[in-house]
Amino acid sequence: MIDVAIAGAGPNGLMLACELALAGIRPLVLERFTEPSTEQRANGLVGQVVRMLDRRGLYERLAGPGATPEPVSGYVFGAFPLDLSDLPDNPLYTLMVPQRRIERMLAERAAELGIEIRRDHEVIGLTQDEKSVTVELRGREPVEAAFLVGADGGRSAVRKLTGIGFPGVTADDSVSRTGQVSVDPGMVGADGGLVVPGFGTVPPFQHLRTERGLIAWAPFPDRDPVITTMEWDQPAEGEASLDELRASASRVLGADVPLAPPTGPGPHVMRRLFGGNTRIAEHYRAGRVLLLGDAAHVHSAIGGPGLNLGLQDAVNLGWKLAAELRGHAPEGLLDTYESERAPAARRVAMHTQAQSLLVQPGGQVTALRELFGELLAQPASRQHIADLMSGADITYDMGPATGPLVGRWAPDLPGLREATRAGRPLLLDPTGTLDAGPWAPYVDTVTVPELDTALLLRPDCYVAWQGTTPDGLHDALGTWIRTA
Repeated sequence: MIDVAIAGAGPNGLMLACELALAGIRPLVLERFTEPSTEQRANGLVGQVVRMLDRRGLYERLAGPGATPEPVSGYVFGAFPLDLSDLPDNPLYTLMVPQRRIERMLAERAAELGIEIRRDHEVIGLTQDEKSVTVELRGREPVEAAFLVGADGGRSAVRKLTGIGFPGVTADDSVSRTGQVSVDPGMVGADGGLVVPGFGTVPPFQHLRTERGLIAWAPFPDRDPVITTMEWDQPAEGEASLDELRASASRVLGADVPLAPPTGPGPHVMRRLFGGNTRIAEHYRAGRVLLLGDAAHVHSAIGGPGLNLGLQDAVNLGWKLAAELRGHAPEGLLDTYESERAPAARRVAMHTQAQSLLVQPGGQVTALRELFGELLAQPASRQHIADLMSGADITYDMGPATGPLVGRWAPDLPGLREATRAGRPLLLDPTGTLDAGPWAPYVDTVTVPELDTALLLRPDCYVAWQGTTPDGLHDALGTWIRTA
């Protein structure tokens, strides 16, 4: 019997598989498509997940040898430029690489860890009992696993087959158009902005709102630039085309935008999307079936929070599911996956809905934007937004443990980058004298003289205990780890 079957070989499913393998669990990834998707989806990573990948030794595989994450000095929120340069604690990190590269890197890492990925394996049914889940596959023999994780997207077959509700809202009054294009080099300014005669400059990698709609210009250095527009009450039919995208950009800006076909290697992006959904699963778990990533939550892509949310789900679930299978999970540990990650999804749903409202046309929205702009002039407001966008505002309940860092994601600390690569609990000890007692086989203890306080970190890098004396350490260890 397989330990864990994972439906979906996208970034979230592959990340979970890697986390499980680090913990000694044997996952099997089932993917309905025969080949990895070449469709351009997310354009990069935003938020805590950038540093999380670094802590697993994966950041350099995407950013280049020797690269380390650095916070960005500016970003965008609801088509407002977000100046982060004066924040005392800037948590917003980005890594601009296409999703297909992220998937390829994670698939390579999975292969290194001995993880099997079976393509052309579509889940069409499932049954479960107290000990296992039997997964029915189209044209294939069934697979029996101790657990099944649905990482199969917003239209998740696993979620539907399990009967988990997916309540939320659907907005159907907008249409967004995205395409790769080329432009005359003279239209690109020194800062990479798109200079449009009769309008001005569309800044690079930002949303620009006008009274007629929204536009974004993304001049990627290694591929054709991308233009995205969003309009309201603009019907469209037939196949998406460059002419349609060009006309939409001209309407939004009130000036002609001479866009030409892309010149670089394909496949090229050209798509049209109507409206959008914001939905969160009623439950993340039903018996031995769990949901991950878009199978558990969908929302607007504005601000790029999707992979941050989904990959952090995977890191949270991986060690808990492994502990359950290895017999090291205290009662109720696996249920904390939902109690911790569902609130994170609600935060993302909230701020993406707020941003989607702020970018709409109309006088009332303009008045709201004027007030919001005044708030963003305050550093405290920008810190709040940066924490929200990065996920740094998420705090988990760690039981009786106390301390300013308890329940929060661990900041960058001496020695942490290397110590977290194994995906094990960590005891960072400044004195070298702390004793983990019967939990010692399950915890890596690292002496870090530079620290002024000891820290116990869960495998997902959240602080479970903090102290200058051993008081409470064993209680915290017992909260999260059951000894054999």
